[in-house]
Parts: sequence; structure tokens; C-alpha cells
Amino acid sequence: MCKEKHEVMAAIDVGSNSLRMMIAQVTSEGEIIPLEDLYMPTYIGRDTFSFGRIQLESIHDTCETLKGFLKVMKDYKVNSYRAVSTSGIREAENREYVLDQIKTRTGLEVEVINNAQERFLMSKAIRNYMSSEMKFLDKGTLIVDIRSGGVEISVYDKGDLKLTEYLKIGSLRLKEILASLERRSLDFPGLMQEFIDSRIDFMKQILPKFNIKGFVGLGGELKTIIELSSKKKDNKFKPKIKKEELKNLYDRVYRLTTPQIIEEFKISSHQAEILVPSIILFNSFLEMTNANTIHAPMVSLRHGLLVDMVDDRFNTKGKKESYNDIIASVWHIGKKYSIDEVHSKFIEEISMSIFDQMRDIHVLGETEKLYLRVAAILHDIGKYVNHNKHDAHSYNIIRFQDIMALSDSELNIVANIARYHSDEIPDLSHDNYYVLDAREKIIVSKLVVILRIAEALDISHKQKIKKVEISRRSRQLYFDVWSDEDIMLEEWSFASNSDFFEEVMGYKPVIRRRG
Repeated sequence: MCKEKHEVMAAIDVGSNSLRMMIAQVTSEGEIIPLEDLYMPTYIGRDTFSFGRIQLESIHDTCETLKGFLKVMKDYKVNSYRAVSTSGIREAENREYVLDQIKTRTGLEVEVINNAQERFLMSKAIRNYMSSEMKFLDKGTLIVDIRSGGVEISVYDKGDLKLTEYLKIGSLRLKEILASLERRSLDFPGLMQEFIDSRIDFMKQILPKFNIKGFVGLGGELKTIIELSSKKKDNKFKPKIKKEELKNLYDRVYRLTTPQIIEEFKISSHQAEILVPSIILFNSFLEMTNANTIHAPMVSLRHGLLVDMVDDRFNTKGKKESYNDIIASVWHIGKKYSIDEVHSKFIEEISMSIFDQMRDIHVLGETEKLYLRVAAILHDIGKYVNHNKHDAHSYNIIRFQDIMALSDSELNIVANIARYHSDEIPDLSHDNYYVLDAREKIIVSKLVVILRIAEALDISHKQKIKKVEISRRSRQLYFDVWSDEDIMLEEWSFASNSDFFEEVMGYKPVIRRRG
């Protein structure tokens, strides 16, 4: 039997409201055993959401805290770490200076992640840490993750991801946006409720379709909310809160100012600032469902980072589940834009088959295969805007989507692949292609020729091809295709794409009919 491996890893979240680090021992089986979990409040989010820039004092404090984190990492002999920043740094006008200061003064590399990457990491954390009674089984489940800068919502049904949305109404952002009103209004929570309603009203038409009976809450100082709402018959923390308990707590804090909340509940100013907006947000989404309890698994971005590092290091079974979540979210986007699902499914399958059979020619890996798969599903999404020049419209739509797990640069690669699936080929005169670096240009071009061949094999949108087998002889690549129908149109389209394929791959593609 193979001996289980152990490593010590660290996950650092340079957040808007706090700096946090979790050090854990991880195993090759995917088990994560926390050893240390550190916390330090920060004004990064307040600075960004109020002034657009992170102030010098906040930069100094951040660097000093991270130096302390680094000392703890050395004490634990951490093998590997990952440090990320979210909306607080991501949206700051001086973010590049801040990141450079952190690297220069601490040696830590902090990665700026977008909403889609953050959502992906949180989904990994939830899948890994949720207890069995809260697993996504046969009921619709809504996950509401309240962060300082925004709210991420996800809907699961029968284990599959059905919907994701990101709304810029985070608890701290709300306080900063409406700060001037707080000083002028005697009913500031009421104004905040109205503002939130105006931003989430469209969800009232969407969420009821899923018959949601399970509700999972994350962030938003939910632990504090639960502790304040409990009757405290014992000291044991119960990771859930009932709808009526949340409503009762809201009634208690509704008329209190932030200083009064601090005095009344004996909590810190950082906790008090986001308490009321968090309660309003949780309650507003809860009212849109058939759930009567908010479950609080108490997982965080730090957990998700650790799970992701373990998945990459040991290739665990959780990696496949997370991959399926990505693809499910992509199909949701496609359906929202009314793609031809049958055609897109065919192109997806043919593209994957060609990619796998040509591995020793294109020498790309699983990450690039994901880019191709996403582009194959969404390649025709531009037809939602206009059938003419739909490839360019596909680029524009994809470029501005939040596709789970993809960074901004990766999203640009996928958008470029879809951009060139039809008539035009990549050209340096095109700004979208020109801005790619040399490696990205090669990736895009290799995946484009595969997608174009797949598209040629279903140019009629009738799925005439049943199977494709590829073989190589000298400088020719034979595509043997099986079909019971007339494929003259497919053969013509295949031939029209052969020159560009040969230029990129170095082999002339030849189609041969079988069967």
C-alpha cells in the first residue's frame, strides 16, 4: 500500500476588511488539518471603496502584518504557500504600487484574483468542508457569500451548479457608498434596505424557479451574527441560524448606530461596521427561498486556497468535481444567451477528441484543454447579438463574462479562440490578438485550428459525423470520419481550413470517409 504523504502549506487572504493566514498539514488523500489561523484587521477596503486608492498607512500596516505571517510560516517550515488579494486591492487605482511594496518589503508574491476565481475557490472549500446533511443532494441549494466588496450567489441542484451571479453590494462597500446618507438619515438601515432591494430585485424572478430549500451562508461576519442571535443556553457554537432568529436580531440592531452596536454587543468596530448590512443581505436572499435556516459551514477563501493547492499537488478526486462545476457554469452562460445546445455539445465532444488524439503534436496540457472546451461550448454565443460577424460578438461577450476559475488573462485567451472559429484567422493587425504575449499567441492559434476543424465537421449543424480517428504518416495527418450521410459540405469546409491548420501544426490535414 502506498504510504500517505504529508506537507505543510499556507494560504494567505489579503482581504478588504482583514488579513488572514491559515497554515495546515495536508495529506495526499485531500485531508486538511489546520495548525494555525491568524487574523489582523485592515483598512484596505475602506480606503479603496472611499478614496479609490489604498492609503500609505494601510500599505505600511499590511506589509508589517505580512512580515509577521512570514515568520510564522518559517517556524512551521511551510513547503508551499499561495497569497491572494480580492476586491480591496483589485479595484484600487494604485494596486500595482501596493503589490510591488508587498513583494519588495516582505518577499511574498500576492496574486490578484477576480470574482470568478474567488467563486471557484469558495466552491472548492464548500465541497470539501460541508457536513453530509448539507451536501447538495436532491434539493435546490442557494449559497450566499457576503464579502466586503460584493456578494457571490450560487445555486446548486442535485449536485450540479446551475447559476452564479456576482453583485457589487458587499457589506463594507455598502457602508462606504452610503456613508453620506448615514449622517443625514434617522432611518439609515431602511435606506440601505431600499438600495439593496434595487440591486437584487431581478433575482426575485430567477431564484423561485429552483425551488430552493437549502441555504448556505458564508462571510459577512456570519459567526458573529449567529453568536449574537443565540439564546446562549450553552457555550457550544451551532453553525446555523433560523429565519426567525435572524429577524429578531435585525429588530434589535435596526435603530442602533455603529457606536451603539459596539457598546450593546461588545464587538469590535470592524465587526460592527458590517453587521447591519450583512444581516439585511442575508435576510433579503433568505426571503426569496423556501428555506427556513441558514447553514454556516464556516469555510473561507483560505480553505479554498488550501483545497486547490492539495488538488493540484496530489490530483485528488475533488479536482474532477471542481472541473465539472466549471463546465456546468459555462453551459449556464451559454443557455442564457440561447446557444444551439445540440451543435455546441457536438463541437465540444469533437474538439476534445481531436485535442486528445493530437497531444504529441500540439504538446499542450489540461489547462489548455479547458480553454478549448469553454470556447467550443460558447463559440457561437455572439449570434445572440447578430448572426453577421457573430465571431467578433462572441469575443466581446466572452471577454466580459465571469467564468468560474478563469483569470482575466485566461478569459482573454478563451475569447480569442472563439473569435477565430469562423472566417478570419489570427492576425497581428487585430488588437485583441496583438496584445497577447508570444506564448499566448501560440496557444490561441493551436486551439483555434482544432476548433475550426471541429466546426467544419458540423458546418451543416446536423451532426452527420459519428466518430473521428486521427493517424499520422510523414507530414500528413489523416482524419478518418464515420458517417452514413452525405458529408460533401463538411469535406469542403474541412479542406478550406487545411492551409491554416498546416501552417500552425506543421502537418497537412486530410479527411477520409469511412463507413
